[in-house]
Amino acid sequence: MSTIEESIDVDVPVSTAYNQWTQFEDFPRFMDGVERIEQRSATLTHWVTSVNGVKREFDAAVTEQIPDERVAWTTVDGEVRQAGVVTFHRLEDNRTKVMLQLDHDPQGIADTVGDKLGFVRRQATGDLKRFKTFIESRGGETGAWRGQV
Repeated sequence: MSTIEESIDVDVPVSTAYNQWTQFEDFPRFMDGVERIEQRSATLTHWVTSVNGVKREFDAAVTEQIPDERVAWTTVDGEVRQAGVVTFHRLEDNRTKVMLQLDHDPQGIADTVGDKLGFVRRQATGDLKRFKTFIESRGGETGAWRGQV
């Protein structure tokens, strides 16, 4: 199991950054390799990814969600084993630090080699940068789910 910790500052209020992060079906708009996410219930999502020609499907469950503070998840079924949390920290009225912690369990030799070469870390860094560009260019969120888990 490897742990990745990355963060980025975004020029939007905490509520805007958090609200956008709750819109799982929009993740393919800024997460490289994510083809589709289906929201199956308030806490269950189904993911379809394709990275370097390797297609995978898995389910992930939100294990904790506190508006404007955090979203935590873990995979519950499928070909990927990971858990993580994203936290949101107010820096100023219109500036937020988004922090990601991801625990990833590489499956097979290709995943293990990719993990050792820093592929997963670079992917996470790139996804956060694309999230920043996405949310700042929109100026607002595409939706929101303010429930608590």
